[in-house]
Order: sequence, then C-alpha cells, then structure tokens
Amino acid sequence: MFSANGDYEQMRLVSRVLTMYYLEEQNQAAIARTLGLSTAKVNRLIKQAREQGMVEINIRTPFQHLFDIEKHLQSAYNLPEAVIIPRLADDPATVLQTVGQAAAQFLLQHLRDGDTICISGGKTMSAIVQAIEPRRQYDVRVVPATGARQGKHYTDVNYLAAQLAEKLGGEAYKIHAPVFVDSVQERDMLLSMRHITEVLDLARTAQIALVGVGSVIPKSSSYFDLMTAMSMSEQAWARLIQREDACGEIFAYLYNQKGDLCMPDFNERVIGLTLDDLKAVPMVVGVAAGEDKMLPIYGGLRGGYMKTLITDETTARGVLEMPQ
Repeated sequence: MFSANGDYEQMRLVSRVLTMYYLEEQNQAAIARTLGLSTAKVNRLIKQAREQGMVEINIRTPFQHLFDIEKHLQSAYNLPEAVIIPRLADDPATVLQTVGQAAAQFLLQHLRDGDTICISGGKTMSAIVQAIEPRRQYDVRVVPATGARQGKHYTDVNYLAAQLAEKLGGEAYKIHAPVFVDSVQERDMLLSMRHITEVLDLARTAQIALVGVGSVIPKSSSYFDLMTAMSMSEQAWARLIQREDACGEIFAYLYNQKGDLCMPDFNERVIGLTLDDLKAVPMVVGVAAGEDKMLPIYGGLRGGYMKTLITDETTARGVLEMPQ
C-alpha cells in the first residue's frame, strides 16, 4: 500500500511499461511513443524491474487490477484512454489530492514546448495546479476556457491559469468577463468583443484541454458557487435540476445522464468555449473523483466530452456499474 504522498506514480509507470511490453507484446519504441518517454528510459525501466524481481514468468504489479478497470472503461464508453489510481483513503480531501497529483503527472508526461493548454475552473483544477512540480520550464500558453467568478480562488479560472502558467514557466491569458451573464443578449455582446474572442479563439487551438467534471449538488459543487451570483436558493435549484435530469457540468454547461445538454436557459448564458469546441481539442483530459462525481462522469463519458479520464478506482467501479 502506497502512502498518499508516496511515489506510486513511478511504480505505476513501471507497471504500465511491463504490462505493455510483456502482456500486450508492444516493442520498446512503441511504448516510448505512447508514454512520452525515450526508448532508452523504457529499456532501463524494464531492466530495473527484472533486477528488482518484478518479472519472472508473470508480472508482479499491484496495479494490474487498475489496468483492467481502465480497459473496461475504454471498451464500455469508447474512451481512448483512462488512468485509474488506487484509492488510498476515504477522506474526500485526500482523494482529491491524489487525483490532482495523478493529473499533474499525466499533464507533465504529455506536455511539449509550444503547446497551448485550456483549462476549466473548479476545486479539482485547483488541486491539479497545486500538485504541479515541473522539473524544467515549458514554453507554453495557459488559457481559460470560460469567464471567471471571483470570490473563491477555485472559481476564478483566470487565477488558476496564471498559477499554472507561473509554475510551468509559460504565459497566461485572461478572459475579462464573468462565466455567467443575465441574458443571451449580454452574452452575445460580450462574445463580440475582440479581447474576449481572441482568447477564446486561442483556447480553440489548444493541444490539451484540462477539464474538471463537476457535479450540480447544492453547497458541495463548484457550480453552485457560480450560481450564488444568480440569487437562486438551494431548494429551488434542487427542484430544477431534478426536473431537468441535470447530472453534471463541464465548462459550466449542464448535461443529463445521456450526455445531452439540458437546461438551455442557463447554458445559453455561459461565456466560454462550447462543448462542441471541446470535442475538437486533440487531448481532452477529464479529471474527477468521489461518489458525487460518478453521475457527472457517467454523463460526460456518454456525451463523448472526454478523450482521457483520470479518477480513482472506487469512482471508476461505480461508473462501470451504471447502465451502458
């Protein structure tokens, strides 16, 4: 059992390399391309694993059951990639921290100089930013995918973009607009302003989208923090999402369990990329964990809004138990 702050990412990488090499019979060059490593490092990891007794006739790895879950998710939801981490604790804050660490590591493994990253706001994104510890500086751009809601650091996507860019050594952009406005007319007016359209156009060209998959539960979800600006009570909101079958949100757009957009009165007042824009990004990494994120992940996968899912094993099993 690894500790919450342990180096399980390295062990997981070794386990992944061994599985791809011995069980999936991929050559070292193919493994290196898939994982963003050099062929020499892949060779070195395999050699070290042999020396440490991880390889005999079978692969001895504590992560094989996680790889099985990943394959089931990929098959069930036509998902290109899944990264499932061990459940190290039941405390939600610890789960959020470990998932944030896994997402930060995944980002660094795939990030290249010249990339543009567009990001959402939210508590999960804040955890990812806090966990980022690059070993070098990157020539990258970090762009918010939506307007911002000031007041709490995790709802202010401009703040998160600035923090992530500073850690990576890149350049941050800001959208000087709220995530929600009062009317479609106000949204259209803001989206016609050059300084907003230029940033959103840049976000549309991103190579990587780092996305929190949000719940729509009063008090516990970041989305409800955004909604407080619209003066809606918890009771009224709960009745509304139940009637509309809303189960989750990405980029502040609400969708139901089928993955279809719902509640257009709210979605049509969002300042940001659309979910169709999101689907055009080459690498869309959805990150979430916890019981209250099972339905949002489920709907998000059915809607095809993610190309990679990063979550913990308990959450993943819950998603797999839902009707497919």
